[in-house]
Amino acid sequence: MKVIVYAGSEFLTGDDLATALLEYSESLGAAHAAHIVEIPVREPDGSTVGATFLVGPASQIVVKDAPLSGAELSAPDVVAQLQSLTREQRPVMRVASASGEGLNWGEEF
Repeated sequence: MKVIVYAGSEFLTGDDLATALLEYSESLGAAHAAHIVEIPVREPDGSTVGATFLVGPASQIVVKDAPLSGAELSAPDVVAQLQSLTREQRPVMRVASASGEGLNWGEEF
């Protein structure tokens, strides 16, 4: 589990959710854009509610490890949506070659 520290408040959520939120926020910052997203968080009484975050270039989000209290909070559909939104901000990504070596294009180019 992770604790998201945002605007002076702390929100307990799952590892994958926190990572996806950070990655999306970073991609929005690079694009000089902002967006409102909602992710599930666990309340002190154990219930799960949605928390809404404004993320973008000015976002100051800190994520820290939290002791596991109960089952890991999981929302694969929300994680997939955030990952999709992140990819939209990064239409081109560098990929390492499978061999780990650079490609030899020869003298042709």
